[in-house]
Parts: sequence; structure tokens; C-alpha cells
Amino acid sequence: MTTIDKNAAPSCIIVMGVSGSGKSTVGERLAEASGARFVDGDDLHPAENIAKMSRGEALNDDDRAPWLKLIAATAEKSLAANIPVVIVCSALKKQYRDVFRQHISRVQFVFLEGSFDLIKRRMEARQAHFMKARMLTSQFTTLERPDEREPDVYTADVELPIADLVADIQRHLPFNAQG
Repeated sequence: MTTIDKNAAPSCIIVMGVSGSGKSTVGERLAEASGARFVDGDDLHPAENIAKMSRGEALNDDDRAPWLKLIAATAEKSLAANIPVVIVCSALKKQYRDVFRQHISRVQFVFLEGSFDLIKRRMEARQAHFMKARMLTSQFTTLERPDEREPDVYTADVELPIADLVADIQRHLPFNAQG
């Protein structure tokens, strides 16, 4: 597996995608394999956001704005301490990714892409998570898939086994590359 070049500037990788795409699992494994700090963006949600999602209500842009800035500040704090970081966050809209581009000095994205049916099955199988499977439709509706205008995004197929998926990401997205 690839390891971080200690002489290179640390970077931040945002693992993004709809709920149930495997962001936390992939992000944790990628951080572990790369020797980076792992941050689950869900842990940075204000209590009001979690309460709203627990009631089955989708967040709006106003709900997300302070959360996105907190994620960016967390990433920058890590980079300022010369610590590479992997952060998981849905980052469904380009404008959300642009917040990270504006506020994180060295950032790259991994988009975990999968079919609605596959991700719905995964969500229905997990328990004790505030995001419910019935909210998946709103996630897919909100999703603005990255395209060629976002060259700092690597798209990865969630149908791959986790170990293969992490290895694929490491091959295509060197952790220490400048964002």
C-alpha cells in the first residue's frame, strides 16, 4: 500500500457521496492505510441538524453552511499541524465542495458512486444511524455528480470490495499531491 511521503505537504481528502455509499468505512480504511487522521463529518453536525435528520427531515443549505465551515476549519487545523487528514462528508452539491476548495489549502475529493438500489439495500441493513433509508431519494435528488469541470475529484465504484476500493483510491489519488 502507498504511504505518505513525509517530505511532502500534507493534504486533505474528502470522501463524499450519498448516505449509505460507504463513506465512513472507506474513509477510515483510507486514513489507516495512509497514516492520516480520520474525521467523520457527521460527528461535527450541530445537535439541531441531527435532530432534524432523525425526524426524517432533509437539511437545507442554511442548515449545512456552518457545518461545512466547521469541517473546513477542522481540516485546516490538521494541515496547519502538518497532519494529513481524511474527512467523510456527503458534499452532494458543487457549491458545498467549493466551500472546501475555498477554505482548505490542499484538498482532493473521492466520490463514492453507486446505484440507488445497491445503496438503499445497504441503508436498510444498517441500524442505529440517524439517516433513514426513506431519505435516500432526497440525497440522490440533491446530488450534483462531479464532472470534468472538477478535476480534483476521483470517482470510485462502491461495488468493489472495500480493500480493492481503498487500493484503487490510493493508486489514483496520491495522498500527498497538492490540491
